[in-house]
Amino acid sequence: MLKVVRYIPWRQLGYVCLGLLVLVGIGMLMSLVKKKDTAQACVSMKVIVEGKETFIDQHDISDLVNKTFGNVVGKPLKDIPTDRIERALMELPYVSSAEIYADMDGVLQIVVQQREVILRIVNGAGKEYYIDTKGAKVPVTLKYVPHVLVANGNIREGYEKPLDTIRTQLVKDLVTIVEQVKDDPLWSNQIVQLYVDDQQDIEIIPRVGTQPLVLGNAAKLDEKLDRLEIFYKNILPKVGTGAYEKVNVKYDGQIICERRDGWMLDSLQMKLKMNN
Repeated sequence: MLKVVRYIPWRQLGYVCLGLLVLVGIGMLMSLVKKKDTAQACVSMKVIVEGKETFIDQHDISDLVNKTFGNVVGKPLKDIPTDRIERALMELPYVSSAEIYADMDGVLQIVVQQREVILRIVNGAGKEYYIDTKGAKVPVTLKYVPHVLVANGNIREGYEKPLDTIRTQLVKDLVTIVEQVKDDPLWSNQIVQLYVDDQQDIEIIPRVGTQPLVLGNAAKLDEKLDRLEIFYKNILPKVGTGAYEKVNVKYDGQIICERRDGWMLDSLQMKLKMNN
């Protein structure tokens, strides 16, 4: 009998027993936590609004929750319809995402991410709306005016309801231009506004100089901006900011400068060799 006992792997057996005790302890602890959660009342509500815009704030979110679902503070956590609250928050046109959860202390945490807008459209009928980074239309509000580029002029696409998608190629081109220049150190500072003329050509209204810069559309945008940079570095310093009525780079390999008396400066209406 003693010989049998001697060969029992006591160390491994001890590890097994210890593991079983840990599992039992964890199970008991989880059951206690679950029981506490079912009985835990909401002691407070904490709202966190994330994002660079300030279309909405903590008070807007808490007011919506309390007015739509009643005062959640004091209610058992299990009775708070978090899924319904999330869906209600996602219906707000300025909200990109929403997450709701309760912590161990009974605090209802509401985390809201705002939409980020990059362009403000004022169409030909005077209707205004924003375009966000996901290509959705966001309504204009007097509460907050973000610092973004404005595009106006002969734009036909309107606004019917929040978060509609873009329909026309023209507005898509306007968004493409904004996305291209918003982080560029030169053009983010030089472009004041975008304008669409009667021929549906997109024009840049510059900060330096009085002449509009005609892009046409967003096709080959890199090349067009390169030619405009040549204009600013090599041509404008020689002729002055008021020499031209309009500068056009919509045609491949050309910079067409129109003087204020209406005739073209032929020496600039040339094909450019970009490698030179």
